[in-house]
Amino acid sequence: MRFVIVGCGRVGAQLASRLSVQGHQVAIVDRDPAAFCRLSPTFKGQKVEGVGFDRDVLIAAGIERADGFASVTSGDNTNVVSARIARQIFRVPKVVARIYDPRRADIYRRFGLQTISPTEWAATRIAELLCHPGMSVVQTLGNGEVNLVEVEVSAHLAGHRVNELVMPGESMVVALVRDGRATVPSLATTLQMGDTLQISVQSTAMGRLAGMLRLA
Repeated sequence: MRFVIVGCGRVGAQLASRLSVQGHQVAIVDRDPAAFCRLSPTFKGQKVEGVGFDRDVLIAAGIERADGFASVTSGDNTNVVSARIARQIFRVPKVVARIYDPRRADIYRRFGLQTISPTEWAATRIAELLCHPGMSVVQTLGNGEVNLVEVEVSAHLAGHRVNELVMPGESMVVALVRDGRATVPSLATTLQMGDTLQISVQSTAMGRLAGMLRLA
């Protein structure tokens, strides 16, 4: 696949280097040529000097053939403008913009732009760690409405059935790991000490799930 990344800061450089190692074609754009020194020595992609919302610069980076685009500069305005150009003018199938202001991020989502807000993500993650220390959030889905959490079965849970942890419309056990082997459990599966569960749960129901698990 071919990706164009705008912004060769720490995030952009790491993203570009990671995609390059995975075998993808990557072009990274930055107005400061010195920024390219942040790239991994193994980076085999294209380095394009210029402004990330300049049409000619983006064309030079191969945006017309891009499967995905990400703008991860330190400026919200640059990221949004670049993302909208990629989406609306060049019709890139997958476009992501990093937005620091969570209030603006929500507005841009309504415009159809997929955004990542480090501020919002960090605040949410810290709150989860403080409020629900027994549950490890392994993935956040959508815009944070649903979490995939990992829980180790304690002595309190051992002997109970999976159906006791299900809240219709709010939580569901999606996987169970026992003795290193993962399965999709049935509602009648009996939990054993040392089992690891992965549970999908609405963010608004995290507290209720913690109470069921006696982690609150």
